[in-house]
Amino acid sequence: MAATRLIAMHKGKGRTVTKSLQLKTDYAKNPEKTEKGELVTGYGCDPKTVDEEFLLQKRQYTQITGKTQASDVIAYQIRQSFKPGEVSAEEANQIGRELALRFTKGKYSFIVATHTDRAHIHNHIIFNSTAMDGSRKFKDFLRSGLALQRLSDLVCLEHGLSVIEPRPYREREKQIKYLVKETLRESICRQIDCVLEKTPLNFEAFLDDLRKAGFEVKTGANISLKGPGQKCFVRLSSLPDGYREEDILAYLSGEKKDKRKIAARKQLVEMQTGLSLVIDIQNKLKDKGPAYQRWATIFNLKQMSKTLLFLRDHGIENADELSSFVKEREESKEELLNEIKALEERLNEISELRRHIINYSKTRSMFEEYKKSGYNQQFLEEHREEIISHKSSKEAFDKLKGKRVPTVKELAKEYDKVLMEKREKIAEWKKIREETKEAAVAMRNVENMMKEEEKKVGAREEKIDRG
Repeated sequence: MAATRLIAMHKGKGRTVTKSLQLKTDYAKNPEKTEKGELVTGYGCDPKTVDEEFLLQKRQYTQITGKTQASDVIAYQIRQSFKPGEVSAEEANQIGRELALRFTKGKYSFIVATHTDRAHIHNHIIFNSTAMDGSRKFKDFLRSGLALQRLSDLVCLEHGLSVIEPRPYREREKQIKYLVKETLRESICRQIDCVLEKTPLNFEAFLDDLRKAGFEVKTGANISLKGPGQKCFVRLSSLPDGYREEDILAYLSGEKKDKRKIAARKQLVEMQTGLSLVIDIQNKLKDKGPAYQRWATIFNLKQMSKTLLFLRDHGIENADELSSFVKEREESKEELLNEIKALEERLNEISELRRHIINYSKTRSMFEEYKKSGYNQQFLEEHREEIISHKSSKEAFDKLKGKRVPTVKELAKEYDKVLMEKREKIAEWKKIREETKEAAVAMRNVENMMKEEEKKVGAREEKIDRG
């Protein structure tokens, strides 16, 4: 989890741009906060001379474009703070670099300084307000902070970190609640399940398989386990029912097979129908155990990260809700498309009626002369086009069935109103179309994950049956 903030850095009062850049970059690079400068990296510039290189790019911008800077914004800073204990300083620096590259699209020089002087590790990312090639300046666009936070969430998920669950302001609490985190014993139980899937011949083979999976095993009166990255040993006797020594012995001998089959099925059903769908995806993204590599080779981690963000942002908790969401969006898209077509037809009607009104006005005097001539054939031949156009316009007015013929001004006003409504509908349709695409990808990813889990459960049941 990382909280982000985008800050415009201004020239200090009474200071030059050079001095201001030097002070701000020096604070970020402070050796006492960055492990003697080991946690400072750069892109498109050398961290040691970053302020001078930023100035050089600003001069280049003036020479190329002939423009001078209107505002006093000299650079931008991204502050990225991580949840205590969730990430190492080196990984935080790597995440910060990736975030800055993707946010600036690699067009702006920046440094990433990771500070470790607080309980929470945090990054100070400073990028120049002027592009490296001097062709443009960075524009702090509308809702750039929200876009930055979403991108940070995506990068954090790809690195197996948790993300902040968004809540309306009125629902926020002083103490932030996080998604359910897997406990130490739950992690051991999960990895025991992975080992038991290989159906070891006996208890000794089971312990050997645990050692191969990276566990340290203490034998004696009480068997204790310590998994990869864990700090302390955990006794088997302290694990939940079904994972203690006597339960595993009973399972290996074939006495408790049905119980494990029921548990596996229950987990799959929960993932399909409950909140565990979101939690399960996030746990798999965070997992660094033996099963992670296999899961990562089956699923695209970036796609699954986007899927998790999509589920979170739209409050979707299970597969059924996701399916309903896709169906609703498809129906809304079709309904909007019909409304847009109806508005287009009305615009054509208005344009056609406006054309007839103008033609009628232009040809009216000519038709009056034609009437006065007693509908003379020679007059008709000489002015056929105008007379036919006049008759066509009159026929169009007759179709109004007694309604008053509107003025050109009234039609122009209605046309603008309908056109504005059409543009709003098109913008809404495009938004729903993108949501539908994202939802379709998310549903495909979830369906694939469900199929994989179904295969896993089926294989486990088959091994249990073979005993």
